[in-house]
Amino acid sequence: MKPYKAILVGNGTMGKRHRMRFEACGVQFAAVVDNLDEFNGISDKLNSGTAGGLPVDFVVIASPAVTHYAYAKFFVERRIPVFVEKPLATTAGEAQELVDLAVENGTLLFVAQSECYNPLYLNFRKHFMSELSQGRNSVQLEFRREHRYSPRCRDVDVRLDLLVHDLSLFFTLFKYEDVEVSGSALGNADASRMRLEVVRGPYKGVAAEFYVNRDSDVDVRTISVSYGRQGDFPGSSYTVSLARYDNNGEIAHIPDSLDNEHRFFLKLLAGACGEWGRRAAQSAADCVKFATHQ
Repeated sequence: MKPYKAILVGNGTMGKRHRMRFEACGVQFAAVVDNLDEFNGISDKLNSGTAGGLPVDFVVIASPAVTHYAYAKFFVERRIPVFVEKPLATTAGEAQELVDLAVENGTLLFVAQSECYNPLYLNFRKHFMSELSQGRNSVQLEFRREHRYSPRCRDVDVRLDLLVHDLSLFFTLFKYEDVEVSGSALGNADASRMRLEVVRGPYKGVAAEFYVNRDSDVDVRTISVSYGRQGDFPGSSYTVSLARYDNNGEIAHIPDSLDNEHRFFLKLLAGACGEWGRRAAQSAADCVKFATHQ
């Protein structure tokens, strides 16, 4: 089978990670650009999926978040499938526009929210949804995501940097249309809180608190679950970590998350699970809407 060929836009930390793992899957990169001048150098060669005479099957966008919309729109308009780092865009309107444009053009738009493919989260989700199926709707969730200062991703505030991760997890559990913001977000550019509540549907009454901090003294990625006493069910609680830690107590990268994500994208690219892919793109746009309160 002929290997896929791709373009990488943004050759920083995440760009290098994505490139390495896609190459491990047999993908060849026809071009790697890391700034606007380099992009302009190949943009005139891009026409209906070709770059410099080489077939291009998709693009990986791992540039700064504020550039995602413009780059993604450029490629989707040319019907070139897009794999873009989170967030999809920095405003709700731009995020929804990209999803609608991808549907209109019949083009794959995939947002790299790798925590959704974290095996630790997938295991949690399986057991948590089983618990909910027993009728236990008196539930409080708490999502915490904290890390020490890093100069990366400072072009957007913490909601578009970190909160979108946990919102993406939340919306694999509950439907967007069943959820409302039940408390105003508090915080600043580097730390923020949000409270959501499921107000309709089979899980009405479930509430979730979110706390994100990218200037913390600790590294934490957890989901806590608290059940109130309900009928024959006693109250209970537990906490699950979505991270593994190294000997220094710092979060160790879980390569399985990215590997699972990349394999799923390549399945979508091959034409499998098309409706699932469209729902995932819409969910990514919905995360931007909640993160920006739009």
